[in-house]
Order: sequence, then C-alpha cells, then structure tokens
Amino acid sequence: MVRSAVKCLIIAGLVAGFAATAQAEDLDRGKLEFQSSCASCHGADARGKGPVSDQLKTPPPDLTMLARNNNGVFPANTIYEVIDGMKTIPAHGTREMPIWGERFNPIVNLPHYVDPSYWQKAGPEQSPEVVVRKRILSVVDYLGRIQQK
Repeated sequence: MVRSAVKCLIIAGLVAGFAATAQAEDLDRGKLEFQSSCASCHGADARGKGPVSDQLKTPPPDLTMLARNNNGVFPANTIYEVIDGMKTIPAHGTREMPIWGERFNPIVNLPHYVDPSYWQKAGPEQSPEVVVRKRILSVVDYLGRIQQK
C-alpha cells in the first residue's frame, strides 16, 4: 500500500514537472517575439534558413553563432541596437519601413496586437517605449540563450 502511494506521488511529481516545463515554454516571450518577427528570414531555429530566405539578396545569418563569431561573447548591445534601429542593417530595410513593421517601434498608438502582459509590466504610465523595450530585450535574451557553444 505504501509502495503504491509512493509510486502515485512520484508520478504526480513528474506530471507536475512536465506541466511546469510546458508552461514555462509557453511563456517564452522572447521565442514568441522571435517567431513572429524574425523567423520568416532567420528560420524557426534561428539558423538562417527561414521560409523566405531563398528569396533574399543577402542570406540571413545563423543567429545561433553570434557569440562564437564574436570571440565567445554574445553581442547583446549590438543585437539590441539592430532590432531598435540604432544600428542599421541594409537587409532589414529603412527604419521607417523595417522588415518587421512597427513591432519594435515605440509609436503612441501601436497598430497591432500587444500581449496584455507587456502592458502590465509597462508601469503606471503604460508607456509604449517600455513595451517596445521589453519586446526587444525578450528577443535579445532568447537569442542569448540559443547560442552554440
């Protein structure tokens, strides 16, 4: 009887662990932002082979190699500046019409759906700048986590 109770507890613990892992993956905002804004060119795995990559003049880089190509240091600030538009990448287009549209542009009336959790984290002012900054930082964080060793 005790043995079956222990088995039930172990199984319940494993199920809870798997559920927590699945929920954590569901809440990976950086991955979700990457998938919706970057994967069409860079691929779902960020290796540069997205569905439209063959149609581009300049092949998208493998974003999992950023640290390796930078002497083992992930260039977080540079990545932030590329997404923000401070550092221009010709393949991304002009800042007025970047490839990802207005998702990372802090305009007053965002013309697209924004996950309510971003607004909750934006503070009492509900600043679009804060929302955009969090979106960009979530992508930077995600890219930092998927770097090849």
